[in-house]
Parts: sequence; C-alpha cells; structure tokens
Amino acid sequence: MSLILVVDDEALIRKSFCAHLASNGFDTCEAPDGVSALEEFSRRKPALVLLDLNMPDMSGMEVLAEIRKRDRDIPVIIVTAYGDIKSAVNAIKHGAYDFLSKPLDLEKLLVTVNRAIEKTTLEKRVIELDNTLHLSLESIMGKSGPLRKIVDSLCRIASTDYSVVILGETGTGKTFLAKTLHGLSKRAEKPFVKVSIGSMAQTLVESELFGYEKGAFTGADKNKKGHFETAQGGTLFIDDMDNIPPPVQGKLLSCLEEKKIFRIGDTVPINLDIRILGATNMDISGAIKNGRFREDLFYRLGEFVVQLPPLRERKDDIVFFAEKFIAETCSELNKPACELHEEALRELLSYPWPGNLRQLKNVIRRAVLLSPGSIIEADNIPFLIGQDSSGPSRPYRQGAAPGLEPSPGFSLKESEKEMIRRALEHTGGQKLKAASLLGITYKTLVKKMTDYGIS
Repeated sequence: MSLILVVDDEALIRKSFCAHLASNGFDTCEAPDGVSALEEFSRRKPALVLLDLNMPDMSGMEVLAEIRKRDRDIPVIIVTAYGDIKSAVNAIKHGAYDFLSKPLDLEKLLVTVNRAIEKTTLEKRVIELDNTLHLSLESIMGKSGPLRKIVDSLCRIASTDYSVVILGETGTGKTFLAKTLHGLSKRAEKPFVKVSIGSMAQTLVESELFGYEKGAFTGADKNKKGHFETAQGGTLFIDDMDNIPPPVQGKLLSCLEEKKIFRIGDTVPINLDIRILGATNMDISGAIKNGRFREDLFYRLGEFVVQLPPLRERKDDIVFFAEKFIAETCSELNKPACELHEEALRELLSYPWPGNLRQLKNVIRRAVLLSPGSIIEADNIPFLIGQDSSGPSRPYRQGAAPGLEPSPGFSLKESEKEMIRRALEHTGGQKLKAASLLGITYKTLVKKMTDYGIS
C-alpha cells in the first residue's frame, strides 16, 4: 500500500485530502509546513508527495528543491491557488510531476495520484530490469572494460529489429552473442536459424537461403523452403557472411530492402518478417576494398556493428572465464571445487589464446579432468595448451597435437592414452561425452581408442 505525504498549512484541507486518499486504499501522513514536511519525508519515505505551493516560512518551491536533492525520482504533485498557474508550471520545470488547482476536484486528485505512482513504479521496474540484464549479460559474457561497452550496446539494440553484424576472431563468441540477441528480442519465442556459409558449397548458397520450386534445376525433385522461410517471425543468423558469392549478394540486398524473397524457379514473392544477424572472422573492410563483398550490402546488414575483442586483449576476462569454466566442469564431473595455482594463472595470462574462449574452455575442461587434487598446477597448463612460439617460454615437445602435449617423463602416446582413460572413467564409459570433454570428435576418439587398445 503506497504512502502519501500531504503538505498544506491549512488543517482542514490536509484532513480532507488524507480522508479521501485513505478511503481509496492509500496510507497517508501529513505536515503543516515545509520544515516538518522534510522531517516526515526523511522519516517515512513516502511514495508520493502532495505539496502546497504557497506556505509561510518555507515555500513549496524550496521544499520541492530539497526533496529533489534527497530523492530525484519520487513524484511530487503541486497544489496551488487558481490564479498562480505560472508558478505551478515553473515547479514542473524544476521537477514536479504535475499540478492541481484549488479548489481541488477530489476525483481528479485520485486519478493524478494513481497515474503518478504507476508511472514511477514502471520506471523503477524498467531500471531494475535493465540493471538485472546488465548483470546477467556480464556474468555470461565477461566483465572487462571492452565487454561492458558491448553489454551496454546489447541492452540498447536487443529489443529492436536492427540488423547487426558481429565481427571477431574465431572462438570469441559470435554465435553465442547472436543467440543472446535473439533471446532478448521480441522474437525470442520464434525460430533462431543459423546458416554457416563457410561450410557450404558456393553453388548451393542461393538455394539454401531462398529455397526452390520443384523442377527449378536438375535434381530439384520437390519444393524446398530456404533458411529465410524457416526463420519467419524469428531471427536468421548468417555466419561467415564474407563467403556469400557475389551474385547472391545482390539478390540478398534486394530481398532485405524489399522484405520479400522469391524461391528459385518461382515468380510469386514471399513476404518476410525476420531479423537478420551476420558474422565474420575476416577483415570485412578488406573484402569490401577488393570487391569481394558489396559495400551497400554491408551497410544494409550492419545497421549496428559489434566488434568482439580477442581474449588476449581482455586479461580480466581470462581470469573470469577460467574460474567460470572450472566451476562448470567440477560440477559436471562431480569433483570438489578446484582452483588455479598462482603460477598456473600466470601461464594462462601470458598465453596469446589464438583460439580465444573456445580454446580456453577446452584447456580448462581438460585441466580439471586431469588434476588429481583441488589445485590446478602450472605443469598442467603447458601439458594441455600445445604452445607455439608466441606462447609462454615453458618447454614442450615439438609436434604434439594441440591440447595433447605430453607431461614431463611421458611419451605422447602414453599421455594421450592416460587422458582418454580418465575421460572415459569420468563419463562412465560414454564415448560421446568423453570426446566432448577432450575437445575432439567422436570419430577421433574411437580411432585413438582402437590404436591404444582401450576397450
């Protein structure tokens, strides 16, 4: 129940206002002058103040100014004599919510009070949700300075239909960011469709995107929806967009501008209601300069552009994600909580992480798996990283497969065999989970098990 502070030097008016508000479900408190009003304000912390403008000793404007110093958001409704509208307007310029003229219409008073409280409640709720969104995004994306700027941007554009281009090296989290944008949008309940142009034959890109009619070309033995149609109402995420063939780029630009597509072999347009997100790990500006990517298409796709920085430029996030991945893996493996030794942490911070977050996650998962105790020692880190000349100076065996580098005193074969054995042990013999834990494919795991005689 909202508390309203009624401030007026006339006792009869105060009592009348309080009685009417109380009869409509509000709690009330009152003050006869400015000084006592401020005392009551600090003590009771009301949801709204009904303030007379003309009072002796301390004017309503002075009280308003002091209230604004203490709480800039609380609604203050000014009550003034009929002939003093100019002063009331001035009060609104200085932060009052609204004004009412005496003699007061009590029903109008009630409507104004309800509207003011509802507006303030809504504004506070929006602020709370915005703060919660910031905190939740930081907790999954990182808390370094560069990432905080990206989180701020996400909060602004998530609910819009702006098309977004996400730039960043492999493993920086472009797909994750695209899914996050979709999840925060008004289209969250609709499909999220990802199409990876880089893994697709160039001759198939057009038919995969736009679909085709039966008989449109050799082999088209039935009608087929393209990714645009599949994503109707939702979000289409075009990964590796720099690989879109030039002829298809022109058709894509046309469909984005006209918000309709044509299946290959059809003359009937299909209206589109989708949001487009694009991503690339390539130098898109270079592709534009050498003519491989249309500049007008980039500007149409990139109504908003997000640049994800590499992990090596986000030292704070290396620590943040290492601890996050350790906690997740310990929970997955039902192991007691682990932590990094100081020297191990220095190894992580000094490594350039060419594979970014994806590589860090695999390294941490393996480290947790192989650490016998609750402390991940420094010796585990080079054993797992597969360093190159730009990494830390700790010695390692040349030619070792990334992440399968032998520990001191062990051959590569023995080390790989031990890792696979432990992974299978922790997953109860489930090969698919063990492969995931080791960061290799199921097929590779089965082959190595055969080679090493692991049943």
